Amino acid sequence: MTVQTAVRVGERVREGRTLAVVSAATMLALMNYNATFSTLAAMARDLNAGTAGQTWILGSIALGTAVLLLAVGGLADDHGRKRVFVTGALTLAVSSVLCAFAPTTTAFVAGRLLQGGATAALLAAGLGLIGHAFPAGPERARATGVWGAMLGLGIALGPEASAGLAELAGWRAWYVAAAVASAVLAGAAVTGLRESRADHRRRADLPGVLTLGTGVAALLGAITLGRGGWARADMLVLFAAAAILLTAFVVVESRIREPLLDLRLFRRADFVVATGGAFFTGVAVIGVMSYLPTMVGRVLGEPPLLAGAVLSLWAGVSFAVSLQVRRVAARGRHLIAAGLVLCALGDVALMGLSAGWGWWRLAPGLVVSGVGSGLLNAALARLAVESVPPSRTAMGSGANNTARYIGASVGVAIVVAIATSAPNLTRGTDIALAVSAAIALAGAAAAAAVRGR
Repeated sequence: MTVQTAVRVGERVREGRTLAVVSAATMLALMNYNATFSTLAAMARDLNAGTAGQTWILGSIALGTAVLLLAVGGLADDHGRKRVFVTGALTLAVSSVLCAFAPTTTAFVAGRLLQGGATAALLAAGLGLIGHAFPAGPERARATGVWGAMLGLGIALGPEASAGLAELAGWRAWYVAAAVASAVLAGAAVTGLRESRADHRRRADLPGVLTLGTGVAALLGAITLGRGGWARADMLVLFAAAAILLTAFVVVESRIREPLLDLRLFRRADFVVATGGAFFTGVAVIGVMSYLPTMVGRVLGEPPLLAGAVLSLWAGVSFAVSLQVRRVAARGRHLIAAGLVLCALGDVALMGLSAGWGWWRLAPGLVVSGVGSGLLNAALARLAVESVPPSRTAMGSGANNTARYIGASVGVAIVVAIATSAPNLTRGTDIALAVSAAIALAGAAAAAAVRGR
């Protein structure tokens, strides 16, 4: 074996370790993100959580994730992607312990907010590590496809694992398991990952971090409160604060020398498509699919495990398709447009849900939507790192996932508001699915309309 061959073999081994550790972290993060959907009723009884408490139990991790994604992405690029990734894994372990032993709703929500920050670190730094480890081309396409597939697999396994452990040992068992898995993951990251960072370390953009973080927090806080009624004074105050703070963020970023988010990236067509596609995916796809197990349980009367299994069909197809997207000879923006169209068609096929249905009647719509989601997850992951300079891959991941999770919070709020305001849940579900389909088609049209490089 020549020296050059030995070096290349060593590089392949390191690439494989990076992909394995980051993929496992992504799957665990998404499993944990969705864990509350199948155990909410038991948690509400144990924690004495009313309607407002249940709303925060479901929405708190999204708030913590979206607020910090872009900030930790920039931090990872400047101070070390491995360092931020390991910190995220350790934080997820500690916050999972807090959730497992939380005596009140407030304590549990605090733990979930901290879990959201840990999730942000794992997602942004993890995809940044992949973007640095794999050069542009077929190998990166394969690696980002695997990463995207882990999103679907985590969504599929999370509610099922949480419900299964709850039946055996109560809802707290999931958080004990997540703490152990996160600690193991941190150890694997320390030994298996190689540090990487940008050649030029930029100054910390504290004004950008503060205005974006508080602005996103106010926006998602208003959306979360809106699930309990859209005419509340505190919700309107938060929306106004969000508008002011996010406008201030744009002003700050346009004037600072080394911004957290370089606004000139929005001149790049691929960055616009990646960020916009992630937002539309959150609103039109994650929003409706996050609420689907609840709809199946209430309308069809299925137990949590079976309701979660219905979602697993969608996520399983998404997982399988994401792994194969690298074989499709199409540009990223075209894949995103096609994925959104398929998700819209899947929503239409799901319409008509009624108490007389068997769960298998949902299968065609779930499969079609799963194919679309698989295309989206793989294409968005690849564009997220290829639409930014090579030194800013974690920031690109952070921006992409920030848009995705803000969109998801908006999407869940829209679906819940429509489904629960109709004369009956069946009618409300149909309207929510139709609205989600229309939003997905609008996103597809926008992606297809973008021109330039």
